[in-house]
Amino acid sequence: MTSKTPTKILFVEDEDDIRTVARMALETVGGFEVHACSSGAEALEAAPFAGADLLLLDVMMPGMDGPATLAALRRIPATSRTPVIFMTAKVQGSEIASYAVLGALGVIPKPFSPMTFPGEIRRMLEKSA
Repeated sequence: MTSKTPTKILFVEDEDDIRTVARMALETVGGFEVHACSSGAEALEAAPFAGADLLLLDVMMPGMDGPATLAALRRIPATSRTPVIFMTAKVQGSEIASYAVLGALGVIPKPFSPMTFPGEIRRMLEKSA
């Protein structure tokens, strides 16, 4: 990760309501620039052009889940080394450990608080710097 503070997030979430609330929180409360995608396939199309400093991926999605999306994003030069954070309702210790093995900086549990959500992401980024 570079020394600059990440500001652009490639966010992948299949649920419209969650995607909308998270995007508003990240942009309004967190000051991030967000490129939101509704599927892994859409993220793969957007990744080369999004200029993302961070990947924020839902774990459970139809078709291509979060870990599969991450694996595919790692094959794209623009996102091959971009830090990643997962979002999921499954936050058992073994599941969190499996996301860490994939290189995740952390996991945001769902449901999340829109007011504290951007701060959680910043703390994970700062901890990894």
